[in-house]
Parts: sequence; structure tokens; C-alpha cells
Amino acid sequence: MEELLRLLAEGASGSELARAAGEDAVARDLALRIRAGMDASKKRAAELSALVDVARELASARDPGGVLDTIVHRARTLVGADVAYLTLYDEARGDTYMRATDGSASAAFQQLRLPLGAGLGGLVAATYKPYWTADYPSDRRFRHTSPIDDAVGEEGLVAICGTPLIVDGAFVGVLFASNRTRRPFSPEEVSLLGSLAALAAVTIVQVRAAAETAAALEQLSVAHTGVEHAAAAHDRFAEIVLSGGDVDAIAAALSELLGGWVVLVDALGNELAVAGNPPGTAVPWQESESGRLTRIGDCWVVAATAKAERLGALVIGGVDDLSGADQRIVERAAVVTALVLLFRRQAAEQSQRAQADLLADVLSGSADPRTLTDRLRLLAPNHRHERLVVAVCRGDHSAVRARLSAPLEDKVVLVGPYGGDLVLLLARTDPASAARDLAEVAKRTGVTIGVTGPATWGEPLVKSHRQAVRLVTTMLRLGRTAESATSDDLGVAGLVGAAEVDVRAHIKHVLGAVLDYDAQRGTDLIGTLNAYFAAGQSPTRAATSLHIHPNTVQQRLDRITALLGDGWQSPRRSLDIQVALRLRSALG
Repeated sequence: MEELLRLLAEGASGSELARAAGEDAVARDLALRIRAGMDASKKRAAELSALVDVARELASARDPGGVLDTIVHRARTLVGADVAYLTLYDEARGDTYMRATDGSASAAFQQLRLPLGAGLGGLVAATYKPYWTADYPSDRRFRHTSPIDDAVGEEGLVAICGTPLIVDGAFVGVLFASNRTRRPFSPEEVSLLGSLAALAAVTIVQVRAAAETAAALEQLSVAHTGVEHAAAAHDRFAEIVLSGGDVDAIAAALSELLGGWVVLVDALGNELAVAGNPPGTAVPWQESESGRLTRIGDCWVVAATAKAERLGALVIGGVDDLSGADQRIVERAAVVTALVLLFRRQAAEQSQRAQADLLADVLSGSADPRTLTDRLRLLAPNHRHERLVVAVCRGDHSAVRARLSAPLEDKVVLVGPYGGDLVLLLARTDPASAARDLAEVAKRTGVTIGVTGPATWGEPLVKSHRQAVRLVTTMLRLGRTAESATSDDLGVAGLVGAAEVDVRAHIKHVLGAVLDYDAQRGTDLIGTLNAYFAAGQSPTRAATSLHIHPNTVQQRLDRITALLGDGWQSPRRSLDIQVALRLRSALG
């Protein structure tokens, strides 16, 4: 017995222990059982040590793909299997798919998907319990399917053991160990594979959590960057407003921040500011919802609103996409733009009220001229003209200001309502040219405009305004609505309605083209006109009085038509021409 104990202590083999026991069967069996127990303990110790090593290795892994490769490799080594593989649960499709293999040679097997309940792995996934078999192809406990059996057959697998990967009741996947020959799996091997699967499941969840945390931190970093970017943009917009910048500066800043083009339109679609290189086609400014950034085709559109009123819209293009931070920048730019447009309108309204008050004092003739001059200098610092043309607009004049063209608008010194009319004081010296420039405004708005002047500040300007009022009244009585005219344009009616008449200027206005032609060419078309009207507008009788051929008279009349325009022989026009001819004769 002492010899057997010594051999056991030295780690002798079973055959050595049997020889030492000799004929003592009881001693031999006892020694062999002790030897087997010691071997099992060493094996469990080795397995535990291996699991510790696996845990240490998995704990240091950060790549999910590398973790899975480590798991299957260790499973194959510890269990001593030909092939080890791992499937993961696909929650969207409700099955498991092959994710990592070690020792596999079949491409079909490596791409295999296992529906829940199908095959050995599908049964493990459905029940959350381990299953194993020494001969899978002939084991009827499992629901065989052609795709699974074909893939298993191509890989040549016979014995399979699968254990579930579960963490906190959540199914993660299945870890397998398999052989290409018949082989039973001992409870110890199944337990070892289960321990490894549990360790693997925890590690996978931790790695996933770490990846999600990293992604969340990255998103937080991106969001923080976006917030800083938006804050910088807000500071820039605020600086523009505080420094007195207009919508042009806002559009330019927004274009620079986004790297695209920007167009700002008002509530009617008129362009107020352009930055970048927008396309030549119309932008979709009408299709945006109030205050919300909207994607329309290749453009982004946001309305600029204040007090629930749409003041305009920002249209952005030339950018592939806008991040969340960029979208907030655009919406913030729309708010700032709305404020600037509101300030601009309020300033314009204040200016209009101030102009209307000054205009009323100017036209009433009751204020001190020196005080009026000082007030005018504040409202129109660039005005240097001493003589002004007066234009009185009668009718619905709400759209007159918007219809003034840029050259004409620059000449407006004062504008505002007075006596029910809209009155414009223009820095012009020729009322006829001013009337021509205002003709399109009258046509488009339907107002009737009487133009007089020029007149100097004080009583002459007051008289010129009164004359313009009488002129407009006369035009309406004559049915000449939606026109722009001077007293000379009304002919005899203008002479009758005028308080003062410059006869020579009137003659020049009516007959100037014919008089200039005669002076330049030495002709006598004026004489032909006198003879033509004296003959009752008969070319034949006029030819007799002039002692020329009737064809010559007709040729002269054609030339007069080219100079005075068609319609000069109409009753109204012919009367004005005859009166001008009589006045010319009277002056000598």
C-alpha cells in the first residue's frame, strides 16, 4: 500500500499502479479510482485556467469582429473539435446567421442562416437550451431542412454540440463545436462550451455597449461642434444687425457659411438680396411653410415672418445637403432677416410720416421756410436742388411708390398724401420730361397725374401745386384718366385751367417739332399748316392758295404727320394746333 501511495504521489500511470498492486484487486481498483479523480481535477484546473485566459483575452479586445474570431478559435481548441463556429441572432429577420468560423472549409456552410426551430442550432436558438448529438445526419430529434443538411454535408460535419449565448435573458447567438466523425460529447465538454458561451455572450454585449457608447460620444461631439457652429453663425448675424448691416450682408454671410447661393425675396417675390451664383431660373419662394425650412427640389426654402406676417423668404441652393446644425443656422438667419425687414419697414413708415408732415407744411405755405429747409436737410441730406417739379397723383395711389423706377425714384425729394392726392416733389427742371417718365406709372396703376413746375421753395411751389391740382381735375373732366400730362399736353383746356400761361413755351410744346424742322431745313411747313386750316383742312384749296400742286401739299402734310405723330388732325389735336398757330401769329 505504501508503494501505491508513493506512485500516486509521483503521478504514475494506471498500468504502473496495476503492476504495483499485483494480486490485490481491491488495492488496484482503489488506486485507479484515485488516479482518475486526480486526472479529472487536473483537467478541470486546466479548463478553468484556460477560461481565465480567454476572459483576459476577451476583456482586452475592442473590435467586435476580433472578439468573435477569438471565441470560436478558443472553443475549437478547448473542446478539441474539428470545427467551431458562432451564429448571431438577427432580430429583424427572426433567425440566426453565421458570423465567425474556425476550421471551416465550405463557403456554403459559412453563409448559412438557421431559422428558429430548424436544425440543431435553430432548436438551441428557439429553446435557449444546449443540444448535442454524436451523429447529426441521422438524429431525428431535429427538424432537418435541405439548406441546413446540404451545408452540413458539404462541410462533412457529423457530431455537433451547440450552446446558447444569453445575457440577462436576452438571446445573443449560438456557439458550436463539431467533428467530422462520430463523437459523443461528455457533460463536462458541454458544460465547458456553455461556460465559454456565457463568457463570450457577456463580452459581445460589453463590446457592443462600448461601440454604442463610442458612437454616442461621436454624435455628441458632432452635435457639440454643430452647436458651436450655430452659435458662431448667430454671433455673426447679431454683429451684422448691430453694426447696421442690411439683408445683403445677411445673405452674403449665409452663403459663405453654407458654401452655396442665397436669394432673398420679399412677400411679392421681388429679389431683395442675392449672394453666390444662383441659377437664372425662378426660385421656388412661394412653396415654403411659415417659419419652417422645407426641401423643394434642389433648393431649401424658409419663410421670413414677423408677427405671423410673411415678409419674405430665403432660398438656398448649390449645396448637396444641410446638416441639422446648418438647418438651424438657416432658420436663425430667417428670423434675423425678418427682424431686419421689419425694422426697414418701420423705418420707411416713419420716414413716410415725416415726409408727409413736412410736405403738408410746405404746401400749406404756413411754415417758416428756413425751418422747412432744416427739416428737409435731415430727411434728404443729398438734396441740393432749388427748383422742383410737382406731380399730383389722383386715384388709388397705394402702388405708385412701388412702381417708381430707380432713376425717377432717385429724383423724389418728398412724397406723401395731401388733400386726398399723392404728391411728389421731384428734383427736375423739365415738367414735360417728368410727365413722360411718369406715364408708365400712371398706366400701370390707373392714377391720373398732373405735372407742373419747376418752382422754387415757398409761395411759387405752393402755386405750382395748386396748378397741378387744377390740371388733374381738368384731365379727369376731359376723360384723360390713367395718364400723365402737363398743362401744355391739354392744349386749349390746359390754357384755360392754368393760373399763369407761358405762351411761347406752350407754342414750343405744341409746334416745336415743326418749327425746328423749318429752322434746320429752310422749309415752311408752318405756312402749309396755316393754309391747310384756313382752307378748311382741304389739301386742294390749300394748294390753290399756296400756288403749288396738291401733291406737294400732301407730301408736306405727310412730313407734318411724321413730326407731330398720328392723330394730329383729330378734332382735339387740330384745335390745339390751330390755337398755337394763332398765338404764334399774335406774338409776331
